[in-house]
Amino acid sequence: MATLSLTQFLTLDGVRQAPGGPEEDPSEGFTHGGWSVPFGDEDFGRFMDGVFERPTAFLLGRRTYEIFAGYWPKRTDLADPIATKLNALPKYVAGTTLDSADWAGTTLLRGDVVEEVRALKERTDGEIQMHGSGGLAQTLLDHDLIDTLHLLVFPVILGTGRRLFADGVRPTAFRLTGARTTGSGVTLTTYELAGRPEYGSYA
Repeated sequence: MATLSLTQFLTLDGVRQAPGGPEEDPSEGFTHGGWSVPFGDEDFGRFMDGVFERPTAFLLGRRTYEIFAGYWPKRTDLADPIATKLNALPKYVAGTTLDSADWAGTTLLRGDVVEEVRALKERTDGEIQMHGSGGLAQTLLDHDLIDTLHLLVFPVILGTGRRLFADGVRPTAFRLTGARTTGSGVTLTTYELAGRPEYGSYA
């Protein structure tokens, strides 16, 4: 049975929207697209290369899939570890509004997303990776289907934009298993699912 990991770029105030460019996701009047780009130093690159050494498959939401499919198939350098994995490995897309997917190796998940992902994990070995895909991630977090979180927190506050942990998210505990900081100030943290939170009092 596979594990499912999520790699998510976040601002200090929790915004996940459009980290990679101004045109990536301007929905709801978002004008801060590309906020992660100035922090992409060598430390950041090495971390991301390491993440992409591990997957056996990818699971993406519709919006993230369309962004990736418009960019990564054009990157054919075999020395690029990210492009190589994204182009070669199976990709599963959870999105009932997507009519077709031309990127080689893509399968559309048409049924109930929770049941589809649960079945995908059961029939797959290794690590299935999610990148971005915030809406899908929120749904899967509510059903304890994400085993590992890689949260990359960038030293910037935006004040507006879509957030990963929205109001009403299911209370969940995680265990910190890794933490480091890049030269540009990005905090790279890894958490493993640990069940429900425990509560107490300092009194």
